[in-house]
Order: sequence, then structure tokens, then C-alpha cells
Amino acid sequence: MNDTVKNNRIPLIIAALGTLVLIIVGLYLFDRPSQDISATAGAKAEQAASAADSAVAAAGMSDAQREATKALVRATLLENPEIITEAVEILQQRESAKRLSSVQDKVNTHFPGAEAGNPKGDVTLVEFTDYSCGFCRASVADVKRLLKDDGNIRLIYRELPILSPASREAAAWALAAAAQGKHQAFHDAMFAAGPPSPATIRSAATKAGLNMAAAQSFAASPKVKAEIEGNLALMQQVGFNGTPTFVIGSQILEGALGYDALKDAVAKARKQK
Repeated sequence: MNDTVKNNRIPLIIAALGTLVLIIVGLYLFDRPSQDISATAGAKAEQAASAADSAVAAAGMSDAQREATKALVRATLLENPEIITEAVEILQQRESAKRLSSVQDKVNTHFPGAEAGNPKGDVTLVEFTDYSCGFCRASVADVKRLLKDDGNIRLIYRELPILSPASREAAAWALAAAAQGKHQAFHDAMFAAGPPSPATIRSAATKAGLNMAAAQSFAASPKVKAEIEGNLALMQQVGFNGTPTFVIGSQILEGALGYDALKDAVAKARKQK
């Protein structure tokens, strides 16, 4: 084999290696919890073998080269097992991004009044939040700082009460506050008051200046129930697991990220536009 042929084949072999690793990781590790792995293991093995054979054929590898490649992949994974975790994370991100794209318009359509920042901002930041969530509380200052430093961000709050019945009650009152144009005031007061309870919810509502009778009536309305149920459905459709979760462009970021990570995600979203 001359040097030109060898050099042309190297990228194909590398591509085959990458494809082989991602196929194996994707087929065996990136499963939904609801799937019955034992029932699908045989089919997955066949799919992996077929895909690997196709990758090897595309690279023009001989049987000896194939065995050498398999040994190289095995040795690499054993020496650097973190590769598997990184590959799984990449696959999860890609899968989540695909699911997000199918519901992006819903995610970016705010409940009337449940928004902050610049309504005409060039980047939309969506925060799924729960008033019982300590990590959500820890993120309040970072989000406020981000909006103060960057006047071109549109922030949408999505109430996602998943931690307790009191979370749901607080979420309902937050939407009632939104209907009165006082969502941000209630949001800040609720997190400052501590974990939600009848007393802290009333305290936050009073501090936000709500019409209490109107808020109580609205919080019990079908419109509020539909919004909360819709947000819970979005969580399932997109595929994240907790709060806070931030959706910034095509990025899905979970947890108390901190100011710098949020700022970087906004910058990345701008570059992707």
C-alpha cells in the first residue's frame, strides 16, 4: 500500500473508531429508565455489530486491522474510562436538544406577566423553578445580576412545583401575581421568605402588594392548573429532571450554575443565532 493510500485511509479509520465507540456507548448506556434492557439487549448487540461492520467497511480495514482497532478501543477505554461519561453526556445533550427543538415555541411562550428583563431581548433565558428548591434560591442573585449586567436578555419564568404540595401552592400564587403584573416582586419575596408554607406564601403575597382576594381566586383557577400541568409536561418532553433548569437557546442547563456559567451560556446562544 503506497503512502497516499495510507494517508487517505487514516481519517476513515479514525472516523470508524469514533463511530464504533459512540455506537457502543449509545446503544448500551444511553437508555430511558422505562426501557426493558434485558428484552432489547440482543437487538442492540446486532445493531452495534452491524453498525461497526459498516464503519469498518467504510474505512477499508482488513480483519487484522479490525482486530487491532478493537484492541486499541478497549485499551483506550480502560485507560481513560472518563471517555464513556463524556460520550454519554454528549449523547444526552444531543438527544435533549432534539426533543427541545420540537417544543421550543411552547417553552419560549411565557405565561402572561411571568417574565422579566428586556421583552425584546435578543436572547431568551427560560428558568424552570420551584420555591422549595434551595438551588433555585441560590440562583436568584446570579440571575438578577445577569439581567442587570446584560440589558438584552428576555427572562421567562416557568413554575415547576415538583418538590412538595406547598411548592404547587406557591407556584399558583406566583401565577396569580403574574396576572397582577407583580410576578417578579412575589418571586423575590417568596424565595426570601424561606420554604413555602401558608404563612410564607401569604407573607410574600403581602410584600409583593397583591390584591389578596383576587390572587386567591386566580390561584385556584383552571388557567393556573393548566399552566402548571403544561410545565410538568414540558419537563417530561424535553427530558430534564429537576430545578432549576435553564433553557438558553438550544442549551439545557440543570442546577445552580453560577453567574459565570449563565453568562457564558448567553454568549454561546448569541453566537448560535
